[in-house]
Amino acid sequence: QVQLVESGGGLVQPGGSLRLSCAASGSMLSIYTMGWYRQAPGKQRELVARITSGGITVYADSVKGRFTISRDNAKNTGYLQMNSLKVGDTAVYYCAAGDPFPNKYWGQGTQVTVSS
Repeated sequence: QVQLVESGGGLVQPGGSLRLSCAASGSMLSIYTMGWYRQAPGKQRELVARITSGGITVYADSVKGRFTISRDNAKNTGYLQMNSLKVGDTAVYYCAAGDPFPNKYWGQGTQVTVSS
């Protein structure tokens, strides 16, 4: 069993940056693929980035080149660095973990709002 807690969300202007964190407890996050999802009002949840236990990363086209997913296994924590944020990135962001796909354990979500 893995418990995940996100932090780092907030309000940022277009073009700004935020870094989300996902702290894991109960088990080692390193053995799982970790992912970041987002869900905007009225839209389906989408996977924006995932990172395997071996460090292989995959990004949605909408965030490629702007977002970077990473993990610190020593701290049992994952991260999502978000740069050049756009209004369209506004959503609740969730971290998740699982093997082989990151959809078994979920955090509670953190709100990211991009607005001027």
